[in-house]
Amino acid sequence: MLDAKLLPDLKSISDFLCRTVREAGALALDLAQQNVAKWNKPDGSLVTDADLQIDTFLKQRLHGAYPAYGWHSEETPDSEARLSRTRLWIVDPIDGTTAFANGGNEWCIGVALIENGAPLLSVIYRPVVDEFYWAARGAGAFCNNARLTALDSAELAGSEIMATGKAAKHFAGAGVVTSKTYMPLLMRLAFVASGKTDMTMSFGNKYDWDLAAGHLLVQEAGGCISRLDGSAMVYNRPEPWQNGLLAAGKTKHRLVMAELEKL
Repeated sequence: MLDAKLLPDLKSISDFLCRTVREAGALALDLAQQNVAKWNKPDGSLVTDADLQIDTFLKQRLHGAYPAYGWHSEETPDSEARLSRTRLWIVDPIDGTTAFANGGNEWCIGVALIENGAPLLSVIYRPVVDEFYWAARGAGAFCNNARLTALDSAELAGSEIMATGKAAKHFAGAGVVTSKTYMPLLMRLAFVASGKTDMTMSFGNKYDWDLAAGHLLVQEAGGCISRLDGSAMVYNRPEPWQNGLLAAGKTKHRLVMAELEKL
């Protein structure tokens, strides 16, 4: 799917990643028609047997094909071994498990390949509606082969923020239209990259698997993504999370950061 002249060393990896995630999507759709077991993790979040099956499938395919790369997934116990790897797969086998379990379409599969702490390749796939987002560093971001461009302007008034109520309330006086949502973060980031919303923001620690694949989409669509203090997100650290999230067009990102500094 990539131009070999742009990234000759990554084309085969990218093509393999895209095929693998599409196959994982087909498996997920099949599992969605079954009465898969579901339960709550110790932290209270929902997980299903489908999450685990997709995780196993992706690990066998991706880590099996590239055993020198590290592995970090929501559904696999973490290991310090990943910290010594230059390249690392970061995976969320099903982001939006509640929607998956309830028969909705607001769930996706997200995979990013990280190199030296920064995203190199990424895929987000929504199998129910067949939206296939992918990006490669320096080569752009796409959905079903249509190039993505993030929205941007020099003012906040009239902009839409896709966020929970906690995040959205901070911009009530700035003319920002709030689209309150509990859509998973990877899908919100895909929507920012594709221009379906102006920005998204979230407070508190956010796990890397909820961000990494969307990070590169936003970046390659011409947007900006950072922690809430404005610092860059660096992956494959001992702490597998980032302190907050802000993603928007580059100019809007600066405007939002200015508003946050007033708080």
